[in-house]
Amino acid sequence: MFWYEDEIKQLERKTFNLSGEKKRVLFYGSSSIRLWNTVKIDFPDFTVINQAFGGSTFAACCWFFKRIVPKHKPDIIVLYAGDNDLGDGRHPEEVFYFFKSMMALISENCGDIPVAYISVKPSLVRLYLYNSIEYTNTIIRKEISEKYPLCSYVDVFNAMLLNGAIDHTLYEADGLHLSPEGYKVWARELETQFLDKLLPEPKI
Repeated sequence: MFWYEDEIKQLERKTFNLSGEKKRVLFYGSSSIRLWNTVKIDFPDFTVINQAFGGSTFAACCWFFKRIVPKHKPDIIVLYAGDNDLGDGRHPEEVFYFFKSMMALISENCGDIPVAYISVKPSLVRLYLYNSIEYTNTIIRKEISEKYPLCSYVDVFNAMLLNGAIDHTLYEADGLHLSPEGYKVWARELETQFLDKLLPEPKI
């Protein structure tokens, strides 16, 4: 895990304005979260804390969790990880194991708070992993529905398909990272499937 150290040290030093009454939403995971440059604008009803780091696997997210997450005392966690694990040759069952480890870490260090797990996205450069990605999403979704009442599975996989194929407009030229249009899809799905439910009802 030593190759992540420099970025982790930067995240340890990172500060946020946490004053005010808005709920704190901590985004955690790999570069798909780290590169979400509009995330604060996309969710103005929350105080957004982005602690993602590039190239991270689910294993790395678990390894460094205690160093860069609990100190911000999040009210909500949004998680995206597993993509790079599969890309590195890990099996869906290993990603599933790390998901459960992450949920235990959140419970132990942050208490019983709402968590959103964003499904592993389909990507153009990882078409060879399409079936593994689908299976990973299936087993994690089932686990969430059966064992984690405070966790929501946010499906972006299907939202990123167009007529059954991956929508190229949602990706940068590298075929892996999201374009601005891709982040609009993620923001919409995260908002409608998860965050909207956590906002107080408007007073009449």
